[in-house]
Amino acid sequence: MDLDEARAEAARRGVGSIERHVFLCIGPDCCTPEEGEAAWQRLKKRVAQLNGSPEGGRVYRTKVGCLRICRQGPTAVVYPEGTWYAGLTPENLDRVVDGHLASGAPIAELTIGTNPLPLPPTSPR
Repeated sequence: MDLDEARAEAARRGVGSIERHVFLCIGPDCCTPEEGEAAWQRLKKRVAQLNGSPEGGRVYRTKVGCLRICRQGPTAVVYPEGTWYAGLTPENLDRVVDGHLASGAPIAELTIGTNPLPLPPTSPR
């Protein structure tokens, strides 16, 4: 299988230099489709501003249909810290972008849990 096109697109999108990745659940179980779409549009706009481009940068964003926390959405998780958020109205997403995504400071009052990704084992030299 030739994956050259996918590799080129991944490189163009900044894969390999991403510092944080936010997955936003847009419902329909944790919030209405309208609430989910409003949150997604705000996140796209704010991450593009943060990155200086809608095409790539140090923060990557992905919308998903379910993070299995079907309460008080939209919900999201930010990696690598593994900070889980709920109640992400557009205004609360601004707080997450400004505090956590831009500065690395999670927003405690919106956090519903944490589960950092484990670091890979280091190989012996």
